[in-house]
Amino acid sequence: MKYSAIAAATAAIFAMTGLSAPALATGKMTCEAGPQSGWKTRTALEASLVAQGWTIKKSKVDGGCYEVYGTTPDGDRVEAYFHPVSLEKLLVLRRGQELYRKK
Repeated sequence: MKYSAIAAATAAIFAMTGLSAPALATGKMTCEAGPQSGWKTRTALEASLVAQGWTIKKSKVDGGCYEVYGTTPDGDRVEAYFHPVSLEKLLVLRRGQELYRKK
């Protein structure tokens, strides 16, 4: 209950000042990718993955990386992170279990 009140108060402060609240990352992966103007699009990432046999349910920005929820060509339902400039695969998780991590 305390946390809800704090979150509501924080949101109200941001609304009153005209500022936007900072995006929160999950902490699973972060990317130092520079300004978004240098990033490839999520659409390009999704098209590349579909061409490789993935099915995409959802994608978003998280921790400066592209986070994708979908199914791999092997049929694994995963949460995967990609670098937004290179579109390189960084981390793939299935139900919290690490299937792949870039070395």
